[in-house]
Amino acid sequence: MRLVRACHDLGAEAVAVYSTADSDGLWVGLADRAVCIGPHAASDSYLRVPNLIAAAETTGCDAVHPGWGFLAENAGFVRACEDNDLVFVGPPAEAIELMGDKSRAKQTMAGAGVPLVPGSQERLSGAAEAAQLAGQVGYPVLLKASAGGGGRGMRIVAGPDQVEEAYRMASAEAESAFGDGGMYLEKAIVEPRHVEMQVLADGEGDVLVLGERDCSVQRRHQKLIEEGPSPALDEATRAAMAEAAGRACSACDYVNAGTVEFLVDRDGGFSFIEMNTRLQVEHPVSELLTGIDIAVWQLRIAGGERLPATGLAPLVGHAIEFRINCEDPRRGFMPAAGTVSRFRPPLGAGVRVDTHAYEGYRVPPFYDSLLAKVIVHGGDREQAMARGRRALGELEIEGVATTRELFLEILDEPRFGSGLYTTAYLDDARGALPSLAEQVA
Repeated sequence: MRLVRACHDLGAEAVAVYSTADSDGLWVGLADRAVCIGPHAASDSYLRVPNLIAAAETTGCDAVHPGWGFLAENAGFVRACEDNDLVFVGPPAEAIELMGDKSRAKQTMAGAGVPLVPGSQERLSGAAEAAQLAGQVGYPVLLKASAGGGGRGMRIVAGPDQVEEAYRMASAEAESAFGDGGMYLEKAIVEPRHVEMQVLADGEGDVLVLGERDCSVQRRHQKLIEEGPSPALDEATRAAMAEAAGRACSACDYVNAGTVEFLVDRDGGFSFIEMNTRLQVEHPVSELLTGIDIAVWQLRIAGGERLPATGLAPLVGHAIEFRINCEDPRRGFMPAAGTVSRFRPPLGAGVRVDTHAYEGYRVPPFYDSLLAKVIVHGGDREQAMARGRRALGELEIEGVATTRELFLEILDEPRFGSGLYTTAYLDDARGALPSLAEQVA
C-alpha cells in the first residue's frame, strides 16, 4: 500500500505481486496491475526470484522495489534484477552483502572510526570459540546471526554453562531463517537504549540523515513502539551519532534508504550494532519529523536524482509509531489470524494510519502479524502521547486480537511517560501493564 501510493504520487504505474493467500489484499486492487506469483508458502511465491522477475518483465516494469521483508536484503535478488535490465530500488548488491555479514560490517565500521560494541570481528568457528571470547569480553554476551536480523538467530548468554546450547539453538534458527547458520558475538550492554539513524544516500556520495528513532520498546527483539527524537539523546550526542551514520554510509558506498542502528548505554555512549539495508517499517516516524517522503525519495534516487540536502535534517516536533500486530499480549504475544469483522481507523490532527486492513479482511497465518501502524505527531512528546491516547482510543478492530490495548496501558505507565526506559522495558513494567501481568493460559 505504501509503495503503490509512492508510485502514484510520482505519476508512475505500480504493479503489485501477491500469493494465493493474499488474493484479497487491499494493495492488489490499489495497484494498476497485479500478478499472482504462487501459493501461500513464501518459498513458493515471495521468495521465488524467477517468479518475481517474470512478473516484472511481462508487465513492462522498469524497476523493482523489494519492500521490507522476504528478499529486501538479498544481494542475489539485486543481481537478478540487474541481469534482467531492471532497476533495483535499494542499495547495491555489494553494500547489502557487506552489511548483511555482521562480521565484515563490524570490521568496515571499525576502519571508518564508527564506535563498536566489543566482540568478535569475524564469524565464530563454533561454540568453543564463543565461550573463549565471552570469557575475554565478560558476561553477559549476545550471540547474533551473522547473515540476518530482526531478532532471529539471537540469544543472550548469562554464563559459560549456557554457551553451547545457546549457540546451537541460535545457529539452527539462523540457518532456518537466512540459509546461513554463521554466528558472531558481542558484549551485551546492560540496560541499553536501541536508537537508529535513518539515512538517504544518492549515487553521488551525498548522505542525508533524517534524525533518530528510539526503538527500545521491544519483545523478543521485535520492535513494538518507535519514537523520535529519542528522549535519551542530547543535541551533541545526536550530532555525533548522525556523523557516525554518515561515515558508515560512505564506508560501504551506500545508495538509497537505510538505517544505521546503535545501542546507547547508561552514560550516553553509543555503539554500532548493524545496518539495515532497506526501508524499515518505522520509517513514517522520520517522515513526520522531517517532512521528507522517504519512499518517494527511494524512487527518485533509483532514477538518478540527487538529494536536496546533506548532513542532519532539521527535526520538527515529536512522533510516535505503534505497531498494531495481530497478536495477543495476554497469551505471550501469540499470533492471532482470523477475519477482521470491524475496522475503524482514527482520524484528526497529527494522526496517520498506514494499513492494509478493512472490514472482512482475512488475516492469513503465513506471514508477519503486522496489521496497521498508528503514527502520531505533536509539537512535543507530551502532545504526541496525548494524540496517541486519542488515536488508539478511536481505533476499532474486532475479530482478531491486537496489541492496541497494551499500547494504551504503556502510554499511562509512568516509566514510559518519563522517557527513562530501556530495551528491558516490557519486563521491567510487566506488573504495571495488565495485558502482560494477567496472562491467560
